[in-house]
Amino acid sequence: MEQRKLGALQVSAIGYGAMGLSHAYGAPCDEKAFQEVVAANLAAGVTFFDTAEIYGTNDDPHHNERLLGPVLKPHRAQIVLASKFGIEFDLTSPKLPHPLVANADPRKIKSALEGSLKRLHTDYLDLYYQHRHDPKVEPEAVAEVMAGLIKEGKIRAWGVSEAPADYIRRAHAVCPISAVQNRYSMLARQHEALFPLLSELNIGLVAFSPLANGILSGSYDQNSHFDPKYDYRATMPQFQQESYAQNQALFALLSKIAQEHEATMAQLSLAWVMAQAPWIVPIPGSRNLERIKENAGAAQVKLTYAEVQAITDALERLPHSAVYGGAPTKIHAD
Repeated sequence: MEQRKLGALQVSAIGYGAMGLSHAYGAPCDEKAFQEVVAANLAAGVTFFDTAEIYGTNDDPHHNERLLGPVLKPHRAQIVLASKFGIEFDLTSPKLPHPLVANADPRKIKSALEGSLKRLHTDYLDLYYQHRHDPKVEPEAVAEVMAGLIKEGKIRAWGVSEAPADYIRRAHAVCPISAVQNRYSMLARQHEALFPLLSELNIGLVAFSPLANGILSGSYDQNSHFDPKYDYRATMPQFQQESYAQNQALFALLSKIAQEHEATMAQLSLAWVMAQAPWIVPIPGSRNLERIKENAGAAQVKLTYAEVQAITDALERLPHSAVYGGAPTKIHAD
């Protein structure tokens, strides 16, 4: 697979977001599933793996790192491994599941990293993200800790997720940021406002949920069912009954363009994301082994400028539903 640059790092053009193996998309997977998923990604040329210390359950908050580490260990020299710090379960809250709160106290960052390194069976991370910015901690304070960790060889590069532009610029001035990880897909485009800044500072964008939680795969319809106990899609607006009619015209067009490229709608959607800039790397996540192979194949789908513009124009013109995590949008009438 072709490679792309994220600041100081070189990664596979498509990565893998491992969160869904432990959280939000069904009951947590077992060790065998983790082994099969990693093997499928490596076979498809995907060598960029993304996790976080908080990807898990109330009972096992570190489930993802704990199971991913032993599976990746034999391949450590061939992969780029990213994890995150900075949010945690509020165990004092009576609510279940426990709410998540930001905590980027510089005194806790090093211990958080040591925990991740131990669970991931490695002595360094290639990329370490601040998962969410903490209003109580100045960006310069976090960046100073990152600079120290890079100097110690504990991490190769660092990044931030879902941070505002001013935070990115201030942090970058202290210790250069290699990547910003934000939600980005055809149906969630609010972070395009950051693109000029990222280009100016030579920061890559790691696009999570590049298929809008899977709806852009074209694999779901009004008969699809999600277990509300384990699967967050049960309450996401793009998976409600009315959304399928709202998205019909747009998805029909995307499917037609995909067929012209002998590709799937998922591959077209990922190719569109990658076509926005050479420093954008999507990290789709799936438990389905065939889907993993399919997603990786998107790196071979090359869209012309005219095709990218035609799709973008259609996104502006055609009706579509609201999307979880997207910018507030009016639901167009048919």
